[in-house]
Amino acid sequence: MELNHSFKTTVGVCTSAGIKPVNEDAVGFSIPEDHLLNTKGAVAVVADGVSTAEAGKEAAERCVSTVLSDYYTTPETWSVKHAVQKILTPLNRKLYNLGNEIHDEARGYITTLSFLVVKSHLAYLFHIGDSRIYCLSAETGEFTQLTRDHTAGISKDENYLIRAMGMDTSLNVDASVVTLHQGDIFFLSTDGIHDFMPESEIRQLIEAHPDDYDAACRAIVDAASQAKSSDNLSCCLLRIDQLGLENIEDLNERLTRLPFPPELRPGLKIDGYEVLKEMYASERSQLYLVKDMDSGEVLVMKTPSQNYSDDPAYTERFIMEEWIGSRVDHPNVVKVIPPKNERKFLYYLMEMVEGETLEKWMEENPDRRPRDMIKLVDQISLGMEALHEKETVHQDLKPSNIMITPDLQVKIVDFGSVYAPGIHEIFTPMEREMALGTLDYADPSYRFQINTGIKGDIYSLGVIVYEMFTDFLPYGTKLEKCSSREDFLRLQYTPGYHHKDIIPLWFDRTLEKAVAIDPEMRYDSLKDFLHDLKTPNIEYLKEDVQQGGKRDTLLLWKMLSFVLFGLLVMSLLVSSTK
Repeated sequence: MELNHSFKTTVGVCTSAGIKPVNEDAVGFSIPEDHLLNTKGAVAVVADGVSTAEAGKEAAERCVSTVLSDYYTTPETWSVKHAVQKILTPLNRKLYNLGNEIHDEARGYITTLSFLVVKSHLAYLFHIGDSRIYCLSAETGEFTQLTRDHTAGISKDENYLIRAMGMDTSLNVDASVVTLHQGDIFFLSTDGIHDFMPESEIRQLIEAHPDDYDAACRAIVDAASQAKSSDNLSCCLLRIDQLGLENIEDLNERLTRLPFPPELRPGLKIDGYEVLKEMYASERSQLYLVKDMDSGEVLVMKTPSQNYSDDPAYTERFIMEEWIGSRVDHPNVVKVIPPKNERKFLYYLMEMVEGETLEKWMEENPDRRPRDMIKLVDQISLGMEALHEKETVHQDLKPSNIMITPDLQVKIVDFGSVYAPGIHEIFTPMEREMALGTLDYADPSYRFQINTGIKGDIYSLGVIVYEMFTDFLPYGTKLEKCSSREDFLRLQYTPGYHHKDIIPLWFDRTLEKAVAIDPEMRYDSLKDFLHDLKTPNIEYLKEDVQQGGKRDTLLLWKMLSFVLFGLLVMSLLVSSTK
């Protein structure tokens, strides 16, 4: 069955009492059809109530229903493991207490429990008891048992459970993670099936019903019955027909197992890429120019610094950089390129951008044309909007993080300081931003661990535009002397026309609002900022006339500049629509 455009799966279940009068097994699955499929994943579960317990059937049914319902009520920002821990611990305690109410030895509500959560590119397995989870791998073709039975042998033919839900106040559940491949098939079963059937026969029956997994499960149950199974029989099949988009939690789970790469020198080869040269190195990371040895394509490889190899928070943030970049596909944002082979080290790849930074471009073009600058500002804002549409704030927008190609095309680079409120990631305080040298462009609120969302990026863009048109910063070097929020709020904005007379009043008022120290005074959206930047807002001019009331030559000159600049920008807008 098709669930949405990014994830497809085929599922089937079957359960039978077999020769027993009561079916104490429980089996089920849940695959939500909304955004929960991406944030929480799909779940398949099987439980086998202990027959010697008074309420094994109720315990199995309670476990299955609780897992399938309560897991989806946990916060979407919780990891899978954390969410499962939070539901299984009280569930186990409840079963134990219920057992104590009806039996002094707490043998009443006891059941095995095995389930998996399929989320993005990973399967999370949780298991206690002697029910099982198998995988028929699409990559290797092997049919493998992924869980181990929690049993002890009394004799050659008789075992007993040593771990189960409701057996003790403490809970010891096996948890593991496996990487998914398209076509992987997971098989969950109770011991009434796998104790009486060889794995080879189970596999044959799965492969004999590729288009109807309910029929496959019924065939397996029937085969186990014919093999003289003396227990209840239950199983579930789940096939990964199409993988969904990888999310940050899954990427983190997969990549944190990789070692940091060593220092790379020209000529070294890593996972099919040849190192051409080192482009940049700092205390925190390195950039290398590499070539795909098969296609000849030249790419940029970013590697983490060995200085932080024992810092889990650094590793998580480095991995998040790749994830953020992979979610955004826009011509004004640098593309993250998926590696062609399985990685042996932690790194990620980006497209190679021919050109120079905006910082360098401004140095080499002191007589910049307003037309060119407006063209660049438009593209920067489009790239920022692409990030914002993914609920991502760049937080470190500055001229050195903006690449300009020879034909004046913009690429926003560097996701090292991004903030994505939709994932569980702690906001990065300003101390780290200062270490990266962005004090002149970063929102002053960051210094006080205040997250201003997109208004932080609007502030940065405002500073960049001010510098492009004046060659100065709106607050000069005064930011460096501020140590408290009150110090910042007392800062005085330097009007742009103090540096360049051609800057009209309405244009300067727009910049002043964009770079206001108080976030409440800034624009609420990039769209409004860009509109006032390119379309004369007569209200700003009225304010200035009302405040001064002067009709001197300076005002006349600025009004003339207003008209000339407005005509220039409007002519640019007309030509850009042709």
